[in-house]
Amino acid sequence: MTIRVGLLGFGRTGKAVAGEIINDPQCSLEWVVRRTPVEGEVFASQLLGLNDHSSPMFSTDDVDDDFFTRYPVDALIDFSSEHGTHFYDRAAEAGVKIISAISNYPIEKKKYLKSLSEKTAVLHSPNITLGINWLLVASKILKQIAPEADIEIVEEHFRDKKDKSGTAMKIAEKLGLDAKEHVNSIRVGGIVGKHEVIFGLPNQTIRLIHESINRAAFGRGAIFAAKWLRDKDSGLYSMEQAIEERFAANL
Repeated sequence: MTIRVGLLGFGRTGKAVAGEIINDPQCSLEWVVRRTPVEGEVFASQLLGLNDHSSPMFSTDDVDDDFFTRYPVDALIDFSSEHGTHFYDRAAEAGVKIISAISNYPIEKKKYLKSLSEKTAVLHSPNITLGINWLLVASKILKQIAPEADIEIVEEHFRDKKDKSGTAMKIAEKLGLDAKEHVNSIRVGGIVGKHEVIFGLPNQTIRLIHESINRAAFGRGAIFAAKWLRDKDSGLYSMEQAIEERFAANL
């Protein structure tokens, strides 16, 4: 069964995600909502260089109370900003499953996601790539096997990224580490994103590394999340849970 997807956000990452959704045979990109105004008929497919008229573009001003009735979808994927949650209520009321890939939410937004999960299935992941969540799950398992290991986290990103990586902070939290002491940041060039967890043991070092080569990796992760969430009941989920479930099933 095809999953009808609505996408929030059409920046650099949003465009890459839209392209992945369009190219996935099990998904249909029904529409895209962006912050900037849309004049006349504009289609995401055309903006991505395709010669068809699919996935119409809308601005945030076009999203009214009846939007999800006029343009029904099965899943809403959000790569916009924390302000995208403004539309979640309407999506939840329409029974739409929500996949949020926003890196950092303030506490009140996280509480809001929790309240929405009583109405529909909500998956939130600061980094929705398959690889980074596999790295997180594998790191947790390795720490259980070798609790005496020294652990350091190294995150590398493009020169203009100001804050420490939210993904690295989450890895530190899941491993029970003080992020201020154990997260090391590198800012150089145009690196999309690289995370490394280093385990130091006597006479050996184990390194788990994930690197995003292209922003399309976020699209593949979001599609994986939408497919995994398809049969889930209302509740708050994470990409980590999705990977753990598949991990356990394949041991």
